Amino acid sequence: MLVVSICVASLLIFPLLLQTLCPYFWKDAFYLVKLINISKTYILRRRRRPIFLFLDRFLEQAVARPDATFIVFEDERFSYRDADTTSNRIANALLRHPQYHAGDTVALFMGNEPAFMFICLALAKLGSPAALLNHNIRSRSLLHCFSCSSATVLIAASELQDAVGEVLSSLREQRVTVLLMARDCDVSGMESFSSEVEQASDAPLPRALRSHVTFKSPAVLIYTSGTTGLPKAAVVNQNRLLMALAVLASNGVTASDVIYLNLPLYHTAGFLVGFVGAVETGSCILLRRKFSASQFWVDCRRHKVTVIQYIGEVLRYLCNTPTRPDDRDHCVRLAIGNGLRADVWTDFLRRFGNIGVREFYASTEGNVGFLNYTGKIGAIGRTNFLQHKLFPYSLVKYDTERDEPRRDARGLCIEAVKGETGLLVSKITERAPFIGYVGNEEQTEKKRLRDVLRPGDLYFNSGDLLRLDLEGFLYFQDRVGDTFRWKGENVATTEVADALSLAGCVRDSNVYGVEVPGHEGRVGMAVLTLREGAPFEGGLVYQQVVGLPSYARPRFIRIQTEVEVTSTFKQLKRRLVEEGFDPESIADPLYVLDEAAQSYSPLTPRVYSLLSSGGIKL
Repeated sequence: MLVVSICVASLLIFPLLLQTLCPYFWKDAFYLVKLINISKTYILRRRRRPIFLFLDRFLEQAVARPDATFIVFEDERFSYRDADTTSNRIANALLRHPQYHAGDTVALFMGNEPAFMFICLALAKLGSPAALLNHNIRSRSLLHCFSCSSATVLIAASELQDAVGEVLSSLREQRVTVLLMARDCDVSGMESFSSEVEQASDAPLPRALRSHVTFKSPAVLIYTSGTTGLPKAAVVNQNRLLMALAVLASNGVTASDVIYLNLPLYHTAGFLVGFVGAVETGSCILLRRKFSASQFWVDCRRHKVTVIQYIGEVLRYLCNTPTRPDDRDHCVRLAIGNGLRADVWTDFLRRFGNIGVREFYASTEGNVGFLNYTGKIGAIGRTNFLQHKLFPYSLVKYDTERDEPRRDARGLCIEAVKGETGLLVSKITERAPFIGYVGNEEQTEKKRLRDVLRPGDLYFNSGDLLRLDLEGFLYFQDRVGDTFRWKGENVATTEVADALSLAGCVRDSNVYGVEVPGHEGRVGMAVLTLREGAPFEGGLVYQQVVGLPSYARPRFIRIQTEVEVTSTFKQLKRRLVEEGFDPESIADPLYVLDEAAQSYSPLTPRVYSLLSSGGIKL
């Protein structure tokens, strides 16, 4: 009897003891089981013959649930059958053009609308890669992005006719077929395509048209943001699309969910997570042309949205909207994305309710990713032995002054210890390839890092500085170009921005380093935007940054009405760095750190002159 009592007591105590010593044990276990099941599904699909691709999963859904709603857009609804037949018409219409042949790359230049998805499905049926052009680019950038894709056809939205017209002469020189999604077009060199599609057959396309496609074949070209130069076209192959099918399913998304997709479809998050992920689960996509903070929750309530996507500052924009009594009156249960700051994360949950946040880390061209499946605020992911075994990666020490990894006497990289910031590098293998950028071998080579942990090995250089804590959680610190060195110390812009965000008058901040004559390195500067109706309070801002090490405190403040960001909400810094802090050339209000006054004081031309000449020491 005593033995039985001891056994029962042990069984009761064990879960409590396990929870205390290993608080994430069960979440880790459930995630590993899910990872194993995903891997099994992926392997079985890879073994199927004929070859099984993303398109085949869509075709399965179109047969299994033809009348289920696939896309809701404005006042229109499209079923899986609608998407299938419309994409057939587009493909058959495209085959009529003599300069196009199945398998040719086609560039797509349009915003978020159902036609974007239908065309992508049509191209998949024809075995043609789709180059997803950012519909905001113009002139030189547009021509550059199109040309490096080697596309023979450009399909553009009707509202972008003028933008295409700017580069039309160059396109005609390259003998490019330009198709406009409009019923009528009287511009020489452009053809109306919508009327052709309406008249085309909706008969299924023969599989033979895509018989040349393999898992290594390019599926789509997705362009990087180009914050430091012209955009680069990253290749996403068919195998990557097959793997991307699991993104939403692995987070518990099912066919009963409604996914709110307002991120750009030309971007990785919108295309791979929103579009491709929904095809796997059979979910309904609520598609919006672009993000609107004021209409976000209105849309969610009207359409009973259950899953939302975010990137960059999207959730912060929502938190900055006026508080409403119905803030928690919605059906959203899950938010999936990346780039969420810890303070915004906390504010978002406090205001909008118990929504499961799944922050992840990934890049368009990268070969490794992480998921924060525990919901730990601030972390971008959690490590586990199985993932590390399948997709080897490491954090290595980085020299920000030389802008390269630190190496030991043998010429190998030095691994960062837990708690220390390091550059994320991931091994390039058959299972985790790095394909690179189309027509840009120089930039592709820059992303390859050799002799990392062993002589002759090859890794992908993510360009991101991460930190791994003692519990196995990863935290984003900075991009390599965002970290600067001042007074012999590395300054992480994210840490400084987090401190500035605590000042009551500050709505947003963008931190970077600027050069000062006669000084080594770069001193900290920040662009601030202020809360509505709030004046700049130098003393209040000082109280927030004084807790930082002296070398990390921004010496200069610039006030703007909005922080400039890319179309995917990444902050722009390059032009700000080049403009520096000269009040003679900058119209925005400028302030300088005044330690004696414990505040920030106006930066006048006289003070600037003294700083530049060394009359005032920094």
